[in-house]
Amino acid sequence: MRNILMTVMLLVVVIFLFNNIIAKDTTGTRAQIQSQGNAANTSIGTLVP
Repeated sequence: MRNILMTVMLLVVVIFLFNNIIAKDTTGTRAQIQSQGNAANTSIGTLVP
Protein backbone atom coordinates (compact mmCIF):
# COMPACT_ATOMS: atom_id res chain seq x y z
CA MET A 1 0.00 0.00 0.00
CA ARG A 2 2.87 2.35 0.82
CA ASN A 3 4.44 1.78 -2.60
CA ILE A 4 1.21 2.72 -4.35
CA LEU A 5 0.93 5.91 -2.29
CA MET A 6 4.52 6.89 -3.08
CA THR A 7 3.95 6.22 -6.78
CA VAL A 8 0.82 8.37 -6.85
CA MET A 9 2.54 11.19 -4.97
CA LEU A 10 5.50 11.06 -7.36
CA LEU A 11 3.17 11.21 -10.37
CA VAL A 12 1.42 14.25 -8.91
CA VAL A 13 4.76 16.00 -8.47
CA VAL A 14 5.82 15.15 -12.02
CA ILE A 15 2.54 16.47 -13.44
CA PHE A 16 2.89 19.65 -11.39
CA LEU A 17 6.45 20.24 -12.58
CA PHE A 18 5.50 19.51 -16.20
CA ASN A 19 2.70 22.06 -16.07
CA ASN A 20 4.89 24.73 -14.50
CA ILE A 21 8.05 24.23 -16.56
CA ILE A 22 7.00 23.00 -19.98
CA ALA A 23 3.35 23.77 -20.60
CA LYS A 24 3.14 27.29 -19.10
CA ASP A 25 1.40 29.66 -21.52
CA THR A 26 3.88 32.49 -21.96
CA THR A 27 7.14 31.53 -20.26
CA GLY A 28 7.17 27.76 -20.62
CA THR A 29 9.63 25.80 -22.69
CA ARG A 30 6.96 24.99 -25.28
CA ALA A 31 6.10 28.68 -25.78
CA GLN A 32 9.75 29.65 -26.11
CA ILE A 33 10.43 26.93 -28.68
CA GLN A 34 7.35 27.98 -30.63
CA SER A 35 8.33 31.66 -30.65
CA GLN A 36 11.88 30.81 -31.78
CA GLY A 37 10.45 28.58 -34.52
CA ASN A 38 8.13 31.32 -35.71
CA ALA A 39 11.03 33.78 -35.80
CA ALA A 40 13.11 31.29 -37.79
CA ASN A 41 10.27 30.72 -40.25
CA THR A 42 9.89 34.45 -40.73
CA SER A 43 13.62 34.87 -41.35
CA ILE A 44 13.64 32.03 -43.86
CA GLY A 45 10.56 33.48 -45.54
CA THR A 46 12.31 36.79 -46.10
CA LEU A 47 15.33 35.09 -47.65
CA VAL A 48 13.33 33.18 -50.23
CA PRO A 49 11.94 35.46 -52.97
